Amino acid sequence: MIDEKTPWSIENSEGARALLQQRLALFWKVECCIMVFASVLCVAGAVKGPGGPDLYVDVGLAIVAGALYWVFRQGQRPVRYLQWAEAAGLFAFFAGSSFLGRVVLIDFARERALDTPEGALMADAYLSVLGLLGTALMMVVRAALIPSSPRRTIAYTAIVGVPTVLTPTLLVPTPHGDFTLRALDSAAFPWFPAVLVIVWCIVVVASTVTSWVIYGLRAEVRSARRLGQYVLEQKIGEGGMGEVYRARHGMMRRPSAPKLLRPGHARESDLARFEREVQLTARLTHPNTITLFDYGRTDDGVFYYAMELLDGANLQRIVQVSGPLPEGRVRRILTMACGALAEAHAIGLVHRDVKPANIMLCTRGGEHDVVKLLDFGLVKELAMNGDGSLSSATTLVGTPQYMAPECITAPDSVDARVDIYCLGAVAYFLLAGAEVFDGRSIVELCGQHLHEAPKPLAERGVTVSPELEAIVRACLEKKPENRPRSAAELRERLEECAIEPWDEESARAWWLEHRDAFQDDATKSLGGPRTIAVDGRSRVAAR
Repeated sequence: MIDEKTPWSIENSEGARALLQQRLALFWKVECCIMVFASVLCVAGAVKGPGGPDLYVDVGLAIVAGALYWVFRQGQRPVRYLQWAEAAGLFAFFAGSSFLGRVVLIDFARERALDTPEGALMADAYLSVLGLLGTALMMVVRAALIPSSPRRTIAYTAIVGVPTVLTPTLLVPTPHGDFTLRALDSAAFPWFPAVLVIVWCIVVVASTVTSWVIYGLRAEVRSARRLGQYVLEQKIGEGGMGEVYRARHGMMRRPSAPKLLRPGHARESDLARFEREVQLTARLTHPNTITLFDYGRTDDGVFYYAMELLDGANLQRIVQVSGPLPEGRVRRILTMACGALAEAHAIGLVHRDVKPANIMLCTRGGEHDVVKLLDFGLVKELAMNGDGSLSSATTLVGTPQYMAPECITAPDSVDARVDIYCLGAVAYFLLAGAEVFDGRSIVELCGQHLHEAPKPLAERGVTVSPELEAIVRACLEKKPENRPRSAAELRERLEECAIEPWDEESARAWWLEHRDAFQDDATKSLGGPRTIAVDGRSRVAAR
C-alpha cells in the first residue's frame, strides 16, 4: 500500500526533488513549444485569420510557459516552491487557454454565419468540448510525467478544472466581437455546464488513475532500492571492491553513503577483507577520518557498510578544476591529513593508499575545507592477529603514482612511513598540478619511484617557499629512514613553515567561486589514478 503521508517527493529524497524539478521543466518546455508553434501558424494564417486577439493570447501563453520553464531550470528549488509554482502556473496557463477558446469561437461563428442562438450554442458546445479534451490530454500527460501522489493530482486537476469549466459556461462571445455573461434563464443553460462538469470528472478520474499507477510503480522501485534501513538514491562512486551510493536512513532521514560489496567479490576471502575494512575504520575517531555509521548484510546476501555523506570534492577533482593550489591551502590540507594518519598509526594501522582521490575537502559545521581521509580498503595492521593472507606479501597494492619504493621492493615490511611518502606525493601534486612521476606504464612508474628524483617545483613553473618544498622532498625520500619519522612530526614541521595562511574566509570565497563546477559531479565519473592489486604469485607460477 502507498503511504500518502510520505509522498514520493523531496521531503524524502534529494534525488526525488531533482527529478520533480526536471520533469516540471520538461512539461513546461513542451507547452511553450506548442504555443510557439500555434503562434507561428496564426501569423501565417494557416489555422485562423492572421493577427488578431487570438495571436496575442497564443503569444501570452507561450511567454507564461517559457517563464515557468526558465523558473524550473534555475538552481535547486525547494519542493514547496515547486509545488506552489506548478499549481499557480497550471491555473494561469489553462485559464488563458480557456479564454483563447472563447476568442476562437468568435471567428468560428463569423466564418459560418451562425447568427441564430441555437447555432451559436452548438458551435459553443462543440469548441468547448474540443478545448476541454485538449486540456484533459495535457493533464493526463502531466500525471504520467510529473511525480505526484494521487491526492495531489486530484487537487491540481480540480484547480485547472475551475477556469476550464467556468469560462465557457459563463463567458459568451457576441456577434460584435466582445463578451457577455451567459443568461441564467437560457433554456439551454442547465445541460451545457452539466456536460462540461461530467467530462471534467472523467478527466479527474483518468488523471488520478494514471498518477496512482505511476506513483505505485515508483514506490515499488524505491522499495527495491532499499538496503537494510537505507534507501539508495544515486551511485556516486566505486572503489576496488565496492560501489558507493548516496542514500538516506529510512527512519532518521539522515544522509548516508553506503558502500556495497560487488557480487563478483563475494568469495570468502573478499568478504573477510571487506569486513576487516569496516572493523579497522570503525576504530578511528579522528574528525578528519570518515565516520562509519553501520554495517550489515541484506536478506539477498549483499554486504554493505554506511559512511557519512560528504559535501565537497576530492583533491583530484579540485586540482582538475582550479589547477595548483596556494601553498597556504596545501599546508592546511596536509596538517589535517597528518592528524588523521597520526591516529591510525598510533593504533598500528597503515593506510597504504593515500592519494588525492582518497582525500576530500568538505563543509562541516559551517567550516570549509575540512579534510576527510577515505577508503581504508588497503589498510595494513602492523600487529595483525589471525589470517595474515588478507594482506599477502606477494601482492603489490596501492596506486602507482603514489606508491612508496618499499611497497614495490618489500611490500611485506611496510610501516607508517609509507603513508608519509604518499602524502608527500599528494603535496607535490597539489602544488604542481601534476603527479611526481608520469610514466606510461606501471613498470615505468615503479622504476621512477625506485631510482629517479622528483623534479624541482620550479621546473614545473611553480614558485613555492624553500622551506615547504624541502618538507615535500623529505617526504619523497627513497629510503624510509630519511623521511619524517611520523605524521605528528610532519605536522609540526608544516606548522612551523612561514607561509601565508589559508583562512576560513579564503576557503569560503573559493567554494563560492567554483560551486557550479561541482554541481553535477555526483552524476559523473571523475576518473583519476586507480588503486591496483597485482598478485605476484601468478607471475612466479607462470615462469
